[in-house]
Amino acid sequence: MYPSSSLIISTYNWPQALAVCLKSAIRQTILPGEIIVADDGSRSDTRQVIEEFSRQSPVPVVHVWHEDEGFRLAHIRNKAIAAASGDYIIQVDGDILMHPHFVQDHLRFAKPNAFVRASRIYINEQVTQKMLAHQQISINLFSKGTTNFFSAFRAPVLWPFFATSYKNKGAERFEIHGCNMAFWKNDAIEVNGYNEDFTGWGPEDKEFVARLLNAGKEKRFLKLGGLAFHLYHKENAKNNLQKNELLLEQTIIKNITFCTSGIHKYIRQ
Repeated sequence: MYPSSSLIISTYNWPQALAVCLKSAIRQTILPGEIIVADDGSRSDTRQVIEEFSRQSPVPVVHVWHEDEGFRLAHIRNKAIAAASGDYIIQVDGDILMHPHFVQDHLRFAKPNAFVRASRIYINEQVTQKMLAHQQISINLFSKGTTNFFSAFRAPVLWPFFATSYKNKGAERFEIHGCNMAFWKNDAIEVNGYNEDFTGWGPEDKEFVARLLNAGKEKRFLKLGGLAFHLYHKENAKNNLQKNELLLEQTIIKNITFCTSGIHKYIRQ
């Protein structure tokens, strides 16, 4: 029996990518209990995509939005997690195409007191443009224009060999792909969710993971499962990266488990 789940998709002003991401979300072998779009202040064209999708989605769709005041991914993810009705959160970005078994793999791999890192496969610029132009979502490990061939191979029988030992020592313990991860909602609340002192790009996801680890949660790697194909885009500006990396460093050094500014302000008592 799988836990109740919420699929959270973060987005910002890229409705074409969000549209194909949402299409892949409802072609799943097992659907999430709901889809929550965590919208960091997008324009009205993104809202139109979500509203149109909502009319055809077989599961509830929730649009969580706030004003555009710069890159505030930690804030909008906290608001989306707080709004989630599922016990288990599967988190992706709006530039991800999910394999048909994506949600099922994450739910099958879920374990109490643990969170999950999974891989991503990159799609090059030319193929990305073609897929967006034609709103295509079919892609696999043999498709042209993809990298990380072995990350695109799905083999559930091999999951146990990677679950706790793969890339889980030293600094790699804190590595995570915020565009493809999963965790229990109660565990997120326990550490106060994402740290909203993070503004601008990165590494808010690593700091969140560091607090989960400091709180005694187990990190597990879903290798060869939970396949996520990442559409090409230019890198985000990294104006606040030095400040953000210092926050991460302090969390690790001081063994911090609870951030001051986090999800609790959005949780109804």
